[in-house]
Amino acid sequence: MSWGALYAQLGGVNKHSTSLGKIWLSVLFIFRITILVLAAESVWGDEQSDFTCNTQQPGCKNVCYDHFFPVSHIRLWCLQLIFVSTPALMVAMHVAYRRRGAKRDLMATHGDQSKEDDLKNIKNKRLPITGPLWWTYTCSLFFRLIFEGGFMYALYVVYGGFDMPRLVKCEVWPCPNKVDCFISRPTEKTVFTYFMVGSSAICMVLNVAELTYLIIKALMRCSERRSKRRRANGRPDSLTKDKALFQNQQNEILLSDLSRDKTV
Repeated sequence: MSWGALYAQLGGVNKHSTSLGKIWLSVLFIFRITILVLAAESVWGDEQSDFTCNTQQPGCKNVCYDHFFPVSHIRLWCLQLIFVSTPALMVAMHVAYRRRGAKRDLMATHGDQSKEDDLKNIKNKRLPITGPLWWTYTCSLFFRLIFEGGFMYALYVVYGGFDMPRLVKCEVWPCPNKVDCFISRPTEKTVFTYFMVGSSAICMVLNVAELTYLIIKALMRCSERRSKRRRANGRPDSLTKDKALFQNQQNEILLSDLSRDKTV
């Protein structure tokens, strides 16, 4: 899947997202995908060609490079973006399923007389994040957090941190002894790495904030439904109390009249 097709798919999800979800999508495409596509090749293009070691032993340079760079930063970030964007496609499929069901119900009700405006309204209608769609959306946020945190942890473990060293010492076979290897433009690569990690951290914060917002909204809806049920159940009780009070007053009046008749 190309980045343009991915953007088209996520653009449809963006219409049904919250405000925080729209911000997350903007950060994802502007600060991560766009920067990765435009700047990554120029920053990391010489990653292997300019990796030099102070030895002429055949195969030593390639083995040392593979030892210190088992996975390319660019490929790891591309894989991360694909995994992070996939849960949003779950929401897109859920929305498409709901729209298809609404369209099928409309066609079953009106048949061929269904108006094009009604079909367009179904297509352009924003679905509220409630019911099953709420569960799909919150699950997608949960998986986003797992993928973001997992890839950041993998990046830290594989490369031993986020800083790019200037010099690495290699003693892997077939190197004859401990040799010094030098990485090209380590400062620029370190800055770029911290930028991508910071963008990922911002996306994680937005996901946590959106997940908290959806949970609070769901709890508020549950409390509103409970309060409505209590008010609905409380009306018969109040009417019964008023009726009992009125009956007691009538009984007191009758007793007082009887006592007056006896005295007379």
